[in-house]
Amino acid sequence: MKAMILAAGLGKRLRPLTDNCPKPLVPVKGKPLIVYHVENLKKAGFTEIVINLAHLGEKIEQYLGNGQSWGVHIAYSKEKEPLEVGGGIFNALPLLGSAPFALVNGDIWTDYPFAQLPRHLPGLGHLIMVDNPLHNPVGDFAIIEGKLQKAPQNRLTYSGIAVLQPALFQDCQPGVFRLAPLLEKALAQEALFGEHYGGYWTDVGTIERLQNLENTLLS
Repeated sequence: MKAMILAAGLGKRLRPLTDNCPKPLVPVKGKPLIVYHVENLKKAGFTEIVINLAHLGEKIEQYLGNGQSWGVHIAYSKEKEPLEVGGGIFNALPLLGSAPFALVNGDIWTDYPFAQLPRHLPGLGHLIMVDNPLHNPVGDFAIIEGKLQKAPQNRLTYSGIAVLQPALFQDCQPGVFRLAPLLEKALAQEALFGEHYGGYWTDVGTIERLQNLENTLLS
């Protein structure tokens, strides 16, 4: 199974750190955020990785190269402008192939064991859900008998880690679009599954969250 790391975001909330440094290269305890993902994916057996690039993407490519230093092969999906998550994945599908693929947001930090991701899907997607953080107190979906639903209670937050079927994008056209509407459509078709992960996870979207993460890792 291939894996895709989303790395094309602008990182506006991390300015001024991201004025000249793409968000995935922001260091956490001295190591670029994206390197944690590459290392953890390799540890879990993922050796074919696709990374999408936009804002300052050339710096990510220069740093990681073809991935040989980490024992993986990295291919890059380059965007002239950020295509949002949905558009970015759709643009990368020729590199990902026709089989299910793992997806990881480049701006999260987690100790989730990627080897636990399912290799075969009964539906269109399998999302890793986490406890609701302060910035998303209402949550996104509830897990009921393994399926994700829009139940009013017991909702959890989508972590940015998933396994997706390329068929999720079958009706899409090239361009800028979000992933959320596609997930909502799959949800309505009862084709979206998930699991709850209770380990460490954080969205490294602000300076404060970055500092909290570094304090946690140093403690």
